[in-house]
Amino acid sequence: MKTMIEKAERFLEFGGIKKEIVFLILSGIALIISMFDLLPLPFDAAWIAIILCGIPIILEAIIGLITAFDIKADVLVSLALIAAVLIGEDFAAGEVAFIMQLGALLEDLTVAKARAGIEKLVHLTPQIARIIRNGEEKMIPAEQVSVGDTLRILPGETVPIDGVIISGQTSVNQAVMTGESLPVDKTVGDEVSSGTVNQFGAFEMKATKVGEDSSIQRMIKLVQSADAGKAKIVGLADRWATWIVVIALSAAALTWAISGEIIRAVTILVVFCPCALVLATPTAIMAAIGNATKHGFLVREGDALERLSKVSKVTFDKTGTLTYGTPTVTAVKSISDYSEDEIYDFAAAAEQMSEHPLGKAIVKCYEKKPKECSDFKMIPGEGVTVLVDGKVIRAGNLKLLRETCLSKTLAENAGKYINQGNTVIYIAVENMLAGFIVLSDTLREESNQMIESLRKTGVEPVLLTGDHQKTADTIAESLNIHKVHANCLPEDKLNYIDAYQKNGDIVCMIGDGINDAPALKKANIGIAMGGIGSDITVDAADIALVDDEIKELPHLLTLSKRMMTTIKLNLTFSMGLNFLAIILAITGFLGPVIGALVHNAGSVVVILNSALLLKWRQ
Repeated sequence: MKTMIEKAERFLEFGGIKKEIVFLILSGIALIISMFDLLPLPFDAAWIAIILCGIPIILEAIIGLITAFDIKADVLVSLALIAAVLIGEDFAAGEVAFIMQLGALLEDLTVAKARAGIEKLVHLTPQIARIIRNGEEKMIPAEQVSVGDTLRILPGETVPIDGVIISGQTSVNQAVMTGESLPVDKTVGDEVSSGTVNQFGAFEMKATKVGEDSSIQRMIKLVQSADAGKAKIVGLADRWATWIVVIALSAAALTWAISGEIIRAVTILVVFCPCALVLATPTAIMAAIGNATKHGFLVREGDALERLSKVSKVTFDKTGTLTYGTPTVTAVKSISDYSEDEIYDFAAAAEQMSEHPLGKAIVKCYEKKPKECSDFKMIPGEGVTVLVDGKVIRAGNLKLLRETCLSKTLAENAGKYINQGNTVIYIAVENMLAGFIVLSDTLREESNQMIESLRKTGVEPVLLTGDHQKTADTIAESLNIHKVHANCLPEDKLNYIDAYQKNGDIVCMIGDGINDAPALKKANIGIAMGGIGSDITVDAADIALVDDEIKELPHLLTLSKRMMTTIKLNLTFSMGLNFLAIILAITGFLGPVIGALVHNAGSVVVILNSALLLKWRQ
């Protein structure tokens, strides 16, 4: 028996969605031929629909009953098909089978396929490590590194395990853990995490957490555990299938017993088939997905919009989501005889050969061609020195300027910007401090309006960021966001979302970085910035914002609510029509063919009502 069931399941799975589409096309043509008697065939053309669409339904019903006594809508459909065939109503049987398989296809098209993209996280961690033992340097598999081992990390390499720097200084890109685009200066005693990237200087580190305890491996576990807790929605027709089957069989049996006419009983089974009920949800979802696509959203989960309609809190990552994710020059200040333009000239000339993101940002924002320079030197963790017009120019942080006299005025002027979460690059000319450049990650133009529109829908915005508290508070204040959580690692974001969920909130998370993947999985609905976001982030999300236009987010939320209204209307209409048809079938006013046509007309109305969502706009 087990072997037979396995063969039947393989038969049903063979060909996938392409096979279903071909079978539906052939069945539709066959039903038209049968209805209008277009071809002189030795058999009713409706049998083509019965075989192609009906037999898979019957097989699925049998498998469900045998393996788990699982009563779904296909049980009632199978009974109606068999009964209609037995009394010679072939067209009615083929028509019902066609409609039910059409609904099943629509559901298949709206349900996302299993994704394996999140496994890319595994590849973020190097498979080998450069270890120093007994004064010798050698390469070994990363999993063989033990706590206390000394490792050397060269510029451009990814840190294989967690540890503490014991010699050297550098800048480390921590975007994989914090989501922040700007590198962080590291020196002796500072911790470094696996998966982060060494930008410039070589350093040595002592391993503190290895294997499954490393940061990147913990994040993988977080993603997997968060995904496991996200429930999938069961179709309404299947949810109510047991009661539908019991009521339909009871009504058919009583009608047959009282009237003595089996055709009435068969008609009841035919009109009781939940065709419109099956179509009510998937057609509305597909239409809403089509609408969302026009507004830049790629919906990757079939039930994502249903979950989105119930959202009470939207949690935002900052960098790359509410902001552009790239530093921009926002101010140039002089504290010397040099003008602000001259300070900018010196800074651009000094940074034109730099590989540091801040240096590149200064050059990119500089609207002219930088002056020629010579004797370029980069000092990891500090800045650059260079000759411009015969003058020694230094551009970097305060470490680079330790031999320079710093005034109280400078501290006050620069401190104002630093307290607002900005980054300051100091410029010295001939060992004399001349001024400074202010850089910041600027807000997206549409962020303010988007947040305001969200509030009008009754949804509360929350900021979850790996950035410092001052930076987070500045951004939150400018956007009128009252709930802020700063200094968040991936685990912290996940825990905050979990706390909101335990408090009864339905949470939507919006992010762009790899560090957001666990939170996107944990949230009731995850939305990734598809344009600038990583592949891993998009794979972890239910919805991807293809063009990164977050201004359309309020439309998506209102669309999801409108979709649910449409589904409820579809269900109400289809069930009302079904019960009316049942009464007419019991009284003998409807035969199997007319009954099938009447109740399937309800399916057409449902489809047309759902189609209105395609062009809906608030």
